[in-house]
Amino acid sequence: MIVTLTPNPSVDRALTVPALERGEVLRATDVRVDAGGKGVNVARAITAQGGEAIAVLPSGGPEGHLLEELLDAAGVARRSVPVAGSSRMNVSVLEPDGTTTKLNEPGPRLSGDEVEALLAATLDASGPAARPTGDDAPDTSPSRPTWIVGCGSLPPGAPVDLYATLVERGRAAGARVAIDSSGAAFTAAVAARPDLIKPNHEELAELVGHALPSLYDVRAAARDLVAHGIPTVAVSLGSHGALLVTADLLVHARATIARPRSTVGAGDCMLAGLLDGFAGGLEGNGALTRGVAWGAAAVTLPGSRVPSPDHTSRITVDLTENPDLTMELGHS
Repeated sequence: MIVTLTPNPSVDRALTVPALERGEVLRATDVRVDAGGKGVNVARAITAQGGEAIAVLPSGGPEGHLLEELLDAAGVARRSVPVAGSSRMNVSVLEPDGTTTKLNEPGPRLSGDEVEALLAATLDASGPAARPTGDDAPDTSPSRPTWIVGCGSLPPGAPVDLYATLVERGRAAGARVAIDSSGAAFTAAVAARPDLIKPNHEELAELVGHALPSLYDVRAAARDLVAHGIPTVAVSLGSHGALLVTADLLVHARATIARPRSTVGAGDCMLAGLLDGFAGGLEGNGALTRGVAWGAAAVTLPGSRVPSPDHTSRITVDLTENPDLTMELGHS
């Protein structure tokens, strides 16, 4: 079972245009609306692949109602926490070459009680009563505890240590905790030592406080984090693939996509595949291969659509434990 907490979810509206021209009237050639936010995307991706996930999220106003309808239509199990403010709507502008421009709203301001309700709902969703039963239920024995995943930016009013608190409470409840965020909230969460973090290239550089121009630099930064108590560091590198580092493993995986359509949510799908692999008992190599396949498949789809098994089956992943560390990353 994988439980995702998204403190600042969104309704994601994706508009495809021939070219983005500032100050002009543009006519979209395609429009897509999905439930969004990093943790929501992780739950959507796992559900689309036939896995077990529960999305925990705040919901308020007409946008929150639409968000819940979109999740229900996608068959995603959810725990919605009512909040006074309106959930946000984000807009992505997509160009034919795969260039994506995002316009993100700040989201509703959460009260202390609403934040506490979110944390309580997350822990409740990860408890034994939330787990499927019966002959076809996945293995949720102590050897494979629930994964709790805290994802995305924090909304106004949320304390900077929200994810750090999630790590501490999740660990106390016997769950493994993964964090995918940025900025001060991510720094605070890393200090609490979650079981796994999944920064992208830019977020990792921000976390360690200096540029990471090559794969060698990314490896060094990831190894330092492992040495300071983070068991697993997975770094998504856009078109350069992903790097997984533990105390015993260094592995790089990459999939080449000839015609990218949208990068929105691709990193979230990568994290979803990685955690789905770990939850299913795969070791690092297999879990990373699954994660990169899911992320690459997402790039071939419009907007923030998540891939199905048919999409991921078309992806070829190259994996190596001896990557070219001189690889220049630049802007991924």
